[in-house]
Amino acid sequence: MTDQAASASKLEARVSQLRCIGCGAVRESEATNVRCAQCGDLLEVVYPGWETSAGMRAAGLDALGLKELWRQRRTSYDALDESGVWRFREVLPALSDWNHVITLREGNTPVYELPGCGRAAGVQQLYAKHQGMNPTGSFKDTGMTAAASFAREGGFRWVACASTGNTSASMAAYAARAGMRSLVLIPQGQITWGKLSQALDYGAVTCQLKTDFDGCMRVLDEVAQRMPVYLLNSVNPYRLEGQKTAAVELLERFEWRAPDHVIVPGGNLGNSSALGKAFLEMKDLGLISALPKLSVIQAEGANALVRTMCETGGKKLISVHAETMATAIRIGSPASWKKAVRVLEATGGTVEQVSEVEIALAKAEIGADGIGCEPASAVTLAGLKKLVKRGFVKKNESVVLILTGNLLKDPDFTLKFHRGDLFAGTAQEEEAESVLTPRQHAPMVLDASANTVVKVLQHAERAEP
Repeated sequence: MTDQAASASKLEARVSQLRCIGCGAVRESEATNVRCAQCGDLLEVVYPGWETSAGMRAAGLDALGLKELWRQRRTSYDALDESGVWRFREVLPALSDWNHVITLREGNTPVYELPGCGRAAGVQQLYAKHQGMNPTGSFKDTGMTAAASFAREGGFRWVACASTGNTSASMAAYAARAGMRSLVLIPQGQITWGKLSQALDYGAVTCQLKTDFDGCMRVLDEVAQRMPVYLLNSVNPYRLEGQKTAAVELLERFEWRAPDHVIVPGGNLGNSSALGKAFLEMKDLGLISALPKLSVIQAEGANALVRTMCETGGKKLISVHAETMATAIRIGSPASWKKAVRVLEATGGTVEQVSEVEIALAKAEIGADGIGCEPASAVTLAGLKKLVKRGFVKKNESVVLILTGNLLKDPDFTLKFHRGDLFAGTAQEEEAESVLTPRQHAPMVLDASANTVVKVLQHAERAEP
């Protein structure tokens, strides 16, 4: 029996279900409505067979066997095995036909050491799992391969999303790959050109609405009720199943010893929910013996989860009017807040918020370690500094930052930063000048003369610390 056929037989031995996180109603998995028909709350994928050791064995979920199987697949040229998502298909919902899988060889993203950032934050072991190294440049691809595949299997011709940029780029790419049509709703003036250009190039029908992200979601929900389109935002439970594989990759990279802390940017909160779900499942399956503490960092101007935890203890969402230059997390009413709260409580994590200047500085510090990222990713390092000062993260503990997007997703932010005009005319201008100037490297316009360039090099050498 081939590896793929053997995996298929294992998958047939267990059935995934969709369960409402609110009322607990359960139904068999299918690519239709992404919300509970009874109460309207979000759905999540669950695996009833995992509740007992006998059920795990019946599903072929032996911890040592899975580790070896997943390791062996790294040398395979099969499309499913080359995907960092479908390589772990034993812990994902099963498709009835593997030919419905849409893959761009997503996942298998690198983990980098960050020595300079570690010194800046005050920790000895700091790493970054860079999800910006996915095919369209963000973590969204790992979820999109799963959700788009279920849309394809469900016979949908149209898929749709509301987006601050990364989701639209990813969805449009996977839809194009599958021969499906895609509809993108974006808030006018609140998306970077780099991200918008991707959606356009992949053929999406793109609508800029005169509202914010949350307004786009409201419009999209109504459209989905009136037209046969399948939602591919993170409210889609299959999105989170795909995204959780980044945590499995991370554990594999650390030889199945969980780091002490994993720190995630907080926007719509699907990613933190997905990663936390994976850590909990991996512990239940016996692949790890201890959980990392998963913490979520938000921008001060888009701090709905922080306020929710501080003001209601996670019992009721406190929505905010989101304002931050970290556009990927400019979300004021995060859909997956209940799932994120559950992960924080289960792993012993916490929340923190950071200022715009702190985000800009952290982004430059990550860049100084040779690793670029978009502004939303940099909240992780900025937040880590505060968690260390609070004593929540200890100096000798291992920490992994989840970098969600590529540097080239928002080049305008980077250029304005190095030109020194990122905060020009704002209340933060004076603070930014004193804090950020040492990190700025503006391009110079010079005469075409070797002597002029040599003088620049000599000056740079004298200025080197």
